[in-house]
Amino acid sequence: MTFDTARAALLRRKVAWRIMPLVILIYLVAYLDRANVGFAKLRMARDLQFSDEVFGLGIGIFFLGYLTLEIPGALLVERWSARKWFARILITWGLISACTALVRTPMQFYVVRFLLGVAEAGFFPGIIVYFTHWFPMRERALAMSGLIMAVPISLAIGAPLSALLLDVNWHGLPGWQWLFIFEGLPAVVMGVVTLFVLTDRPRHAKWLSEEERNYLEGVLAREAEAKDVVRKVKVTEALRLPNVWLLALGIFATNTGGYSLTFWLPTTVKSLSGGSDRSTLLYSGLFYLCGVVGVLYSGYSSDRSGERKWHCVAGQLLTGLLLAASTIPGQPFGLVMVWLFLTGLVATSWSPPFWALPTITLTASAAAASIGLINIFANLAGYLGNHLFGFLRSRGMSDGNGLLFLAGCYLLGGAIVSRVRVQQL
Repeated sequence: MTFDTARAALLRRKVAWRIMPLVILIYLVAYLDRANVGFAKLRMARDLQFSDEVFGLGIGIFFLGYLTLEIPGALLVERWSARKWFARILITWGLISACTALVRTPMQFYVVRFLLGVAEAGFFPGIIVYFTHWFPMRERALAMSGLIMAVPISLAIGAPLSALLLDVNWHGLPGWQWLFIFEGLPAVVMGVVTLFVLTDRPRHAKWLSEEERNYLEGVLAREAEAKDVVRKVKVTEALRLPNVWLLALGIFATNTGGYSLTFWLPTTVKSLSGGSDRSTLLYSGLFYLCGVVGVLYSGYSSDRSGERKWHCVAGQLLTGLLLAASTIPGQPFGLVMVWLFLTGLVATSWSPPFWALPTITLTASAAAASIGLINIFANLAGYLGNHLFGFLRSRGMSDGNGLLFLAGCYLLGGAIVSRVRVQQL
């Protein structure tokens, strides 16, 4: 039986329903363990007497640890096993995240955050490479949307959940410690599940028929061959391509603002509203929930049109403009939150089309290495942005000026990515 359009579409849905739910759940757990320190800060900083500068460095140092296995992690997925690599990552980061509950001094905080970054290193670029083993090029942005959707969902769920955990006091431990314990251990469980459930490549999929395996492998192989015909790019050559560095610098600028927005939003909203920790985290959760809509639409629209770059740039520029609008003097808090909720709609919408860009014209190994390099810059931004933001807050930076700083980062990122030259195959 041949694969007509209807049967090929049915196979795509079968693959998506088998691959995407587990990947989304893994990333949901991952991002919550990475970002829950922003929720815990509302009580943790008071109990441990940590300044904003200490928190900024502690949040940021995670990304220095993350840098250690960026490129090797992506190449391990390409040349070894995504299943085994992701399982290792999940189990180690879950245990280390739970150990954050034991922190008592700034140095202990720095060490555990660095180790958490080391444990999680290679996961995100590995996932991007893993998608190239399952999804043809035109479907990749929508797959990335499913992955990136886990970010706002994770934070939208994590904010109210963390609000509840912050109020508990079991066995003499304050709520922020239980927050890290309860939100860290699910990663360990997911690591074990991943080892038994995740499938590396179509040729290993017992849940596909032999005909389906051969068809899917053939489609992906022909795409890889087409890229080789256009220009066979070695790994070392890929790291010298102008587009790779434009993408690296573009995401560096964007994530300098983006990661700071993720981690410092609860603190900023609490300062602006003067409300309780619970209401602050509720507002924050609604902000992140808005992001789910933007990510889904961006991926769908990008895949339908086949256009990546301008979908990315539009999301970056709109985020910058809406953040800037929230700082207009004299606005009531309700109007500020309207601007921030609108910001939430687009704040992560740029990411799915962005991560489809490196895989468009590069060979498999070159794309893997380039994605690793680009994500190094993405995570350097996480270190710089959070450390700088915490430092500036400790030196009296106002909430309005802080939001303007974040807006400028998004606008600069969009300007840089607009210079990327995309050649269609």
